[in-house]
Amino acid sequence: MAARPTPSCAARLRLAAAVVAVAAVAAACGGGQTVATHPTIPPPATTPVTPAPGGTAAPTTSATPSTTVATSPGAPSATQPCGLPDAGGIDHVVWILMENRAADDVVGSSSAPYLASVARACGLATNYDGVAHPSLPNYIALTSGSTHGITDDSGPGSHPVPGPSIFSLLGDRWASWQEAMPSPCDRTSSGEYAVRHNPAAYYTDLGPGCTAHDVALPATPDPVAAFTELTPNLCHDMHDCSTRTGDAWLSAELPLILDSATYRAGHTAVFITWDENESGGTAVPCYVIAPSVTPGTRAATAFNHYSLLRTTEELLGLHPLLGAAATVASMSSAFGLRPAG
Repeated sequence: MAARPTPSCAARLRLAAAVVAVAAVAAACGGGQTVATHPTIPPPATTPVTPAPGGTAAPTTSATPSTTVATSPGAPSATQPCGLPDAGGIDHVVWILMENRAADDVVGSSSAPYLASVARACGLATNYDGVAHPSLPNYIALTSGSTHGITDDSGPGSHPVPGPSIFSLLGDRWASWQEAMPSPCDRTSSGEYAVRHNPAAYYTDLGPGCTAHDVALPATPDPVAAFTELTPNLCHDMHDCSTRTGDAWLSAELPLILDSATYRAGHTAVFITWDENESGGTAVPCYVIAPSVTPGTRAATAFNHYSLLRTTEELLGLHPLLGAAATVASMSSAFGLRPAG
């Protein structure tokens, strides 16, 4: 499937300006409202963009929190992804991994109105932590249950990781989507692609499977694999750009996933978290989206990246629990998640 082109700096500035305008309207018009029993995530508002010379512009998107009540109990979708009374078990899991924000940089921030609507419509882990600094050891810990002693962001040539990992446990039932990656399982950073944010590229036991499954973000993202790890480019993941820009990107990308055939089948959980807290602490946001999540759930139990790995393994029926995932609390009961079958 076709990969998306990396937006130009001018396009990013237009996106940021559009989102600032939307936020101003939300502040003027949305104050004092309360959220009903089944809040919905609003569809993204489309703002036309003037194309660069010789190019074709795609619309930029932004979203503001909504208090609309969805009354239909039908299939889960972008407008009602959570709170469905007859939701079944989970057999597909998606991770969206963002970059370098403390929990209080995002949760409750006026720069993240879309994520605020996600928290109201679905769930939020309010006591969730990364496990290391800088980026790379967090990505390796998330996928293997250990940092493997890594303390820097060097490439796979410096840090070949033998496995096992969640990828190897799944055989061919996984996908890694890297938004700006030039070629499959690319082991060299370039442009807005950072290999340190692509854990699959580090595991030596994946062999040719890495090239087959670690690919550019598709234009129409339907997470048909049992497990999908999605890494935005260095701007959209908030590493090089603002919280508002990353929030706007999520407001466009997440609805595509939630309206996919796989999510609408009712057996997919989506987790959005950040690799590390760039302020020097460990607390990072973690949003939980699944049909069975009660809208507005806030779980204060202490969770971390190993908890997310454990939860994913449990939901997908994987054994053994990898490394530190065997010693931490699962997130399943806090958010009403259970395996399918």
